[in-house]
Amino acid sequence: MSQLKSLVSREWQAFWLAIGFLTRIPMLVRIDYSPRLMNQCSVYFPLVGLVLGVIYAGLYMAFVQVWSPLVSLILVMGFHLWITGAFHEDGLADSIDALGGGYSLEARLRIMKDSRIGTYGTVALVVALVLKLALLAEAQPVWLALILAPMVSRLAPLMIMGFLPYVTDPDKSKSKPVAEDFSRSRLAIATLFTAIVALALIPLEAELLLWLIFATLGTAVVWGGYLRRQLGGYTGDTLGASVVFAELVLLLGLAV
Repeated sequence: MSQLKSLVSREWQAFWLAIGFLTRIPMLVRIDYSPRLMNQCSVYFPLVGLVLGVIYAGLYMAFVQVWSPLVSLILVMGFHLWITGAFHEDGLADSIDALGGGYSLEARLRIMKDSRIGTYGTVALVVALVLKLALLAEAQPVWLALILAPMVSRLAPLMIMGFLPYVTDPDKSKSKPVAEDFSRSRLAIATLFTAIVALALIPLEAELLLWLIFATLGTAVVWGGYLRRQLGGYTGDTLGASVVFAELVLLLGLAV
């Protein structure tokens, strides 16, 4: 019984650690921090995405009672950027700057660590945000897209973490404890959870469920393969970029 209580307590802390890592939401429990717990928390990334998605959908349904759907979506996206600290969008900008402007591995990693944003990153960020807004406006129903996209897209970094090595200086990246020795069994658990929730939300749309799964897998494979060629592995920034890419691919499918 004591082992079960210890396991439940550890997983509960891991969930809240994932909340604190990916969002600005205050952690409401005491965390016995350790690199191992930080590693374990990544299995809850899709669950954190589901929590965010439910919040986004609720806000949209409230906003649309007062403003137009387009204005409501812009407000929801603004809230998203605030509540997540633009965490994944920052990773996208840094990744595109580095991969677009670096001509060697050392140069790419150096650019990626630079806090300044360059032309490549700026353009990528603007295009990604505008495209996301347009796709959400096309998706039917919007509330379902707002729930599914944040949850399913957070599988992409887990897939990359499960099959590629980490390549930057571990002492200078806070994502290292999350990425190190990520268990494929926990990847399987996260995937199963995401599939079950998606099936519950869209029980009569088997084709849509398959699209969600294959779109996420395909994004992880394509982006991961590119990272292997360019960097030999992944960094924390490129994991953030994978979430943005996966979300856009999913929304492309949902908009159709």
